[in-house]
Amino acid sequence: MNITAQMIAEFRKKTGLPMMECKKALTETNGDEEKALEFLRKKGITKAAEKSERTTKAGLVESYIHNGGRIGVLVEVLSETDFVAKNEEFKSFVHDIALHIAAVNPKYISKEEVPAEKVAEEKRILEEQVAGGNKPAEIVEKIISGKLEKYYSEICLLNQPYVKDPDITVGELLSSKIQKIGENIVISRFVRFEIA
Repeated sequence: MNITAQMIAEFRKKTGLPMMECKKALTETNGDEEKALEFLRKKGITKAAEKSERTTKAGLVESYIHNGGRIGVLVEVLSETDFVAKNEEFKSFVHDIALHIAAVNPKYISKEEVPAEKVAEEKRILEEQVAGGNKPAEIVEKIISGKLEKYYSEICLLNQPYVKDPDITVGELLSSKIQKIGENIVISRFVRFEIA
């Protein structure tokens, strides 16, 4: 069965999970939403989504300096408790996020942070690229939607392929850490400096 962008978007609204998780679950289950939910439950991903509503009041600020001091990153990652913030696995995760930011240079944490005017401008550029062909409107829409997702994967931290394991996104890595540690974890802000 062909999994459409609309199917993924609707399933995402129901679950609140990242787009790629929804696509993977629907693909694995041939578009059956009930089986997709069961698939996600088996992976423990829905538990991570449930935890995402909980308040984060503790955490760490990590610094990472790379390339002989030419690139520097500060990242703030929050957890629910100080106990988790002192956990070695959490500290390692925060360090890896700082390293990823240094290496890949995202502009935003999530696509919800991308200003509407930037998204509109990118859509306009994509529409101009696709225009001129004799493709049906729904095909053009799918092409633009796919290219927009690629754009987000270039500029949004949570959508980027994780630098140490490109088979997963940073968002999927975050979900797995939430599940494993058992608390909500939020990458709240970062800044990256680079001497050109």
